[in-house]
Formats: sequence, C-alpha cells, structure tokens
Amino acid sequence: KKKICTTEINTEVLCGVESLEKVASLPEVDIVMAAIVGAAGIRPTFAAALAGKYVLLANKETLVMAGHIFMDVVKKHHATLLPIDSEHNAIFQSLPRNFTGDCAEVGVRRILLTASGGPFRQTSLAEMKHVTPKQACAHPNWVMGQKISVDSATMMNKGLELIEARWLFNATPEQIQVVIHPQSVIHSMVEYVDGSVLAQLGNPDMRTPIAHALAYPERIECGVTPLDIFKVAQLDFEIPNLTKFPCLGLAYNALEAGGSAPAILNAANEVAVESFLKSRIPFTTIPSMIKQVMQAVDHKDIFTLDDVLAADNMAREAAYEWLDTKNTDSRK
Repeated sequence: KKKICTTEINTEVLCGVESLEKVASLPEVDIVMAAIVGAAGIRPTFAAALAGKYVLLANKETLVMAGHIFMDVVKKHHATLLPIDSEHNAIFQSLPRNFTGDCAEVGVRRILLTASGGPFRQTSLAEMKHVTPKQACAHPNWVMGQKISVDSATMMNKGLELIEARWLFNATPEQIQVVIHPQSVIHSMVEYVDGSVLAQLGNPDMRTPIAHALAYPERIECGVTPLDIFKVAQLDFEIPNLTKFPCLGLAYNALEAGGSAPAILNAANEVAVESFLKSRIPFTTIPSMIKQVMQAVDHKDIFTLDDVLAADNMAREAAYEWLDTKNTDSRK
C-alpha cells in the first residue's frame, strides 16, 4: 500500500467486508464472480444482487443460508444469476432456455444431483476414524481448496449443493435426488415427465462452467481437454449411504426444517471442518459435532439478512462452546 502511495498510478486499496460490498455494487462493474468461500461471501453477494448485477454464483453458502431472501432480492432488483458450481451449471444447461423457476411448467420430474463420493467412498467406517487432514484433502477427481475438499470427503458439500439446488431451481426436496457417480463425467442430470433424461458431460475441470457462465449464451474456448467418450470405460451410479456419510442426511434435515436451520448447519460445519484441519477433532466427529450444535441452537424463521447472520453467529458460538467442553472433558 505504501509503494502504491509513492507512485503516480491511480490505484485505490480496499479491505474488509464493506469494501467488498462497495466493489460488488460499483456502477462500472457489470459482472460479479461471487467466489468467496463460506459465510464470509454472503454480504458481498447480496450487494451485487441489490445492485442488479450479472452474478456468477460460486459461493453456495449464500443460497444455503439465505435462499428465499436472496432469490427475492435477485428478482426484485432484476439481477441475473448464473451458477458456477459444476453440478448446478450442468443442471442449468440441461433445463430449457425459457426456464423461469417453475419445474412443472417445463415438465421437470426431478433433478439428479451427482456426487463423486469423495476419497472415502470405499473406505470402511473403522478406517475413517483415523483419516488425516492430508487424506481428506486428496480428492480423486477434482483439485480444490482444503475446506471444500473436506466437505466433499464428508459429503457435506453435496448436502450444501442440495440446498443450493432447491433455491436455484425452485425445486422441492423430493424433486432432488443425490446420485453417487464416481467417474465425475456426468456433472448432473434433469429427468422430464416424458421419460427423457438430459445430462451435461465433460472432464472434471472448473474452467468449463466458468467459461459457460462468462460467455452465456455464447460458447468460448477455455483450454479444457475435450472428453474422449471412447476412453470412458463405464459410468457407475450408486445410492448415497447416509449411515456412512451422515452429513448428507443432516443437510436433508436442515432443508426440511427450513428457517434458520440451514444457516446453523453451515456455521457448525465451517467450525467443525476448521477444527478437523487443525487436528482438534477426528474426521468422524465432524457430523456428530454439527448435529449437536443444530440441536443446541433454536431454529427460527428468517426474514432478513440480519436474521441469517444472527443465526450464523449463534451457531458459531455454540460450536466453539462445544469444542471447549470437549477439550475440557478430554483433559479430565
């Protein structure tokens, strides 16, 4: 910052959430890529929608925590919302161009949300008790950051994406089916009432959904290696094991409960993952910690962003209290 001040270049240095909100809503900004990880991205993403921007949504927590509130803001302020998550982008590509949020109107029976199953799909529960952060971050198909890698390993990432899909596509929980697809070639599917199933296929490379959203409705080259269908030996599909991956079940429960429950789920998960990465809790304690925090914090109706952030704060406090109690008990 000091070096910039001593030069003649016209550069302004900003920091903090308020600055992110300011940048996201600047008049000269046309497109906002909302890609901040976790709850920290919710306020700048809201700012972009309030300013009627073209929002490329990679921050799933905005919809997880404040789904109906955010979608109302998008509609009221005439913002354009395009999904960046590979699964949701695949669903978007598999829906009719004229889709406006009514699945019945365009003949959608259900959405098939694919999941790789993560690095521990074939690992026993007994072995999972000894998983290290390094092992949890080693995804078989995707190169990702630590937090989302752990979420993929617990399948909480798919749970968050389930909630995201509910709001993005105005689908009921019953209309969204999570499908384990270990090859990560089919990125998601849409089943129609006439028996047709449309899918988007491609190599697992985030440049594809990013390029699609940036160029929409056109198509651009982005350097991705084309999918060689002759080398795809087989495509496997499995039903998720909720006993082995209880985080996915917790997400279903939060979606059904509604109100502040998804925000509580997300906050508890963020603290749990952070604690696991710091080796404060075992991998298999992540879901039980989240469950206990969800039981400890009252679920309330949410009407404003402040309501959402209040639920987030309460859940984080409860999560850290749980950790303190756990550490105290372990020292006795």
